[in-house]
Amino acid sequence: MLDFFTSLNEHNLPYPDPLHPIVVHFVIAMVLFSVFCDIAGYFTGKTTLFEVSWWNMCIATLAIFVAIIFGQFEAGLAKPYELAKSVLNVHTLIGWSLSGIIAAINAWRYVLRSSNPKKLPFHYIAVAVLLTVLVGFQVYLGDELVWVYGLHTVPVVEAVKDGILP
Repeated sequence: MLDFFTSLNEHNLPYPDPLHPIVVHFVIAMVLFSVFCDIAGYFTGKTTLFEVSWWNMCIATLAIFVAIIFGQFEAGLAKPYELAKSVLNVHTLIGWSLSGIIAAINAWRYVLRSSNPKKLPFHYIAVAVLLTVLVGFQVYLGDELVWVYGLHTVPVVEAVKDGILP
């Protein structure tokens, strides 16, 4: 059993597939749905959507740290080649930044919710929309790491092990 956790497979991971994308897609969905509910609640006046948004952002705030832990672990095992390193570094920097930004927005939302749970100011909605833009850019970088640079794909892992990719 210990050998299962200490040996790496063809994806250069100690488990069958990367877990970071699974957890991070959960975070992405929670953040985007939270912002959608805020916008819909703001324009329709259905304040119950603010409650849905609040809980989605709370879960996203916790889950992003799990996503970062798996991302850091899997990035370390990826042995990125020179061409992929700059994109991976930016993706890592934005990921850590997003954890702080989402936590700060969630704290701000807590203050707003405590003062009046049935109203959101427009400037909060504007910041939430900017958050979705930043999340979208982070998704683009993550997609680039997989679909362009092939991190944790079998051919790239083999090429790195064989010394074909520097």
